[in-house]
Formats: sequence, C-alpha cells, structure tokens
Amino acid sequence: MAGMNDSNLDKTTIIEQAMASCCGAIITSLFVTPLDVIKTRLQAQSNPFSKGKCFVYSNGLMDHICVCENGDSKAWYKKPGHFKGTLDAFVKIVQTEGIKSLWSGLPPTLIMALPTTVIYFTCYDQLSEALKSRLGKDNEHIPVLAGSLSRFGSVTVVSPLELIRTRMQYRKLSYKQVYTCIRSKVTADGWLSLWRGWSSTVLRDVPFSAMYWYNYERFKRMMCKEVGAHEPTFFIAFTSGAASGSIVAVITLPFDVVKTHRQTELWESETLKIPQRDGSSTWAVMRKIVAKNGMTGLFAGIIPRLFKVAPACAIMISTYEYGKSFFSRFNEMNQRP
Repeated sequence: MAGMNDSNLDKTTIIEQAMASCCGAIITSLFVTPLDVIKTRLQAQSNPFSKGKCFVYSNGLMDHICVCENGDSKAWYKKPGHFKGTLDAFVKIVQTEGIKSLWSGLPPTLIMALPTTVIYFTCYDQLSEALKSRLGKDNEHIPVLAGSLSRFGSVTVVSPLELIRTRMQYRKLSYKQVYTCIRSKVTADGWLSLWRGWSSTVLRDVPFSAMYWYNYERFKRMMCKEVGAHEPTFFIAFTSGAASGSIVAVITLPFDVVKTHRQTELWESETLKIPQRDGSSTWAVMRKIVAKNGMTGLFAGIIPRLFKVAPACAIMISTYEYGKSFFSRFNEMNQRP
C-alpha cells in the first residue's frame, strides 16, 4: 500500500481531517462492535441481567452504560443462547438471528462517538502543527501536549451530552422533557452538575491520550527507520497503533475500572433507587476496590480490554492516516496544471 506522507497535514484542510476521522470512526465501530455484542451476550448467559442491572457496551471508540429495562424480551442482550465460547457465539448468533444482530446498539452509540472522535483527532492534528512551529518539528513533547489537550477538550465538550443521552435512554424522555429536566437540575445543583463523572473520565482518558500519541509517534519513527521507509505505510501505522494502544490500555486500566464502578452506581441510584454510598470520589472508589478485591481488582478485565483496545486503536489510526494520505494525493492531483 502507498506510503503516507508526514506532511499530509500541510496538504489537508480541517474539513478533510474531520472526514478522515469520521471514516476511521465508522470503520472501527463496524469491526469492534461485534466483539462487544458477543462479550455482552456471553456475560448475560453466565449472569443474567435483572431489571435495572447495567453493563458496559463499547463500539471501539467510546464506552456506554446500558441499562436493562423490564419486560423487553426482544432486547438483544436478553436473547437466549447456549454458547460455549466466543467463536461458538459468533456462529450461532449469525445462524439464528442474522448478521445484523452483531451490530445491535451501534446507531445510538455512533451519535455520541462520531463528534467526540472528530473533535479529538482534528484538534490533535491542528495542535501538533501549531506546536511544531513553536517548539520545532522533532520535539518529543508535542505528541504528549497535543494528545492531552485534544482529549481534555473533547471529553469536556461531550460530557454533558453523555449525561443527557443516558437520561433519555433510561426515561424515554422527549427533547422538551430533557430540557425541563436539565434546567431543574442546573437550578438545584448548578451548571457543574452537568459534568458529573467528568473527573474520572479525564483521569482515564487524558493520560491515555498523552501516552498513546507519544508511543505511537515513537513506534512509527522506529519502524520507518527499521524498514528504511521515508514515509509510514498503512501497516506501520496499524502496528504502531496496536502496540501503543496495548501498552496504554494496561497502564490506565485502574481508572477505567473506577469509571465503570461510578457509572454503575449512578445507574443503580436512578433505576433501583439504591442511595449513593458516601465517598464516591475517584480515590475513594479505588480504595474501596482494593479493600474488597486487592490490587488485582483494579486490573479486572485486562484481557477483554486488550482484545478490544488494541484492534480499535490500530484500525482507527491507520484508517485515519490513510484517509489524510488519500486527501493529500487528491489535492496534489487537482493542483497540477
């Protein structure tokens, strides 16, 4: 496959970068969603979900808390199945329910995931270029700074939208009811209440992004040097993305576990009317998990997370880079006399 020019950004517009990240997000979701649908079905088989029980659903770009509703026997996560493992589940779901079942729940999660991904990747590229002109092209701090700031920005913008989405999902509210609900919440608890759970998301996602981009750029340079390529190929971007994503997924896993715990507690208080326990800050939840399950409790689900994060990072970054490369070549061809 053709190489990808490092100067792609000089030849691509913000709109083209947004389009490249949008295509990358859709392709990533199409590949990763079936893995999570199968995981959730296997999870429901061994431990059936009761009303109000919530579980984490991911499309490879974002995690979402889903809640089981009473009497909805058609819900994809409640469909019966006797699966012996991942491959068996894949074959049986396709045979009995059709191939479409593997992408259940994708459309509503993409509504949140696409704007987040577009903001994140476009901001990263724009910040990288701005920092390169100030700090020099080869400064190693650029990926860390650009990765941190772009993720901080996208998390902050999307956090209230995620809160609104979860309320709409649970209560089946109309937009007018959502507006009334949010207005009363802001009146009672202030504007900051819309960013509930923001701190644990930032603690998980900002260090992830800083380390991810630093390692990705480093691996990319090393592999280019190793194979004697002046420009990174699709394979180099794919491998660098997978390697960097795997390393960072392990390091940031404790914060992912904490975020899931906090979101689950929030759902329980909303649906089962279980009062929120004291000490729900990030560090309080961490101490609670360690006291109950030891240090290994903070690294629960490490294998499924790696199986999800590594391909998601690899597919997203390589399709994004290739998209920018395509637009770069397209613009060059149009500029020729």
